Amino acid sequence: MTKVILFDFWGTLVENGVWSPTKQVQHTLRVDLPFSEFVVRLEQAMMTKQFPTLIDAFKAVCHEFNLSEESDIDYLVGMWNRSWMLSTMYPEVKETLEKLSKTHRLILISNTDSFSLNRALDKFNLAPYFEKMFLSYEMGIIKTHKDFFTTILDQLKIKPEECVMVGDSIQSDIEPATVAGIKAILVDRKGRRDHSNKIASLTELEILI
Repeated sequence: MTKVILFDFWGTLVENGVWSPTKQVQHTLRVDLPFSEFVVRLEQAMMTKQFPTLIDAFKAVCHEFNLSEESDIDYLVGMWNRSWMLSTMYPEVKETLEKLSKTHRLILISNTDSFSLNRALDKFNLAPYFEKMFLSYEMGIIKTHKDFFTTILDQLKIKPEECVMVGDSIQSDIEPATVAGIKAILVDRKGRRDHSNKIASLTELEILI
């Protein structure tokens, strides 16, 4: 029986205000790596600790890829801030969370810096729907780390079979949750990917949990 629902944030509940911020970082810094490798290293560099400013976070990214710290950081900070400032919440989100919160424990998880997600949560007043949040910059690890989901299970004192993960990324949501024994549901709003448990809108979620 499902007692707990883990929700990813970006791309699942809220849409970025600019096109794929992480891909824009890779393009701007001209890092010649497969995106799947680049994004993990970027997230480890800027989303596993709390930085004083976004400038410092992007300096850490430049250091990770052995780039000059002057490499377009001002542009990247502006783009990153526009992403949360112009972000939009998917229309069914609040109604779905309101309904599910009456029957399940709702938990928010995210690979995130210490700035953008918190501001987006305030913008859309979403924090009250979640019992607890597990954020990479506070945990010191990202979702693909082997301890991320097991730590959540331990802290919530639940078994994997009592939990469902809902996210839009196969690499950072679906696969790591599945490895931890957690049922994972892919949010594929554009119908472009294959997964056995897939929904196009959160309104379909109740059927699968």
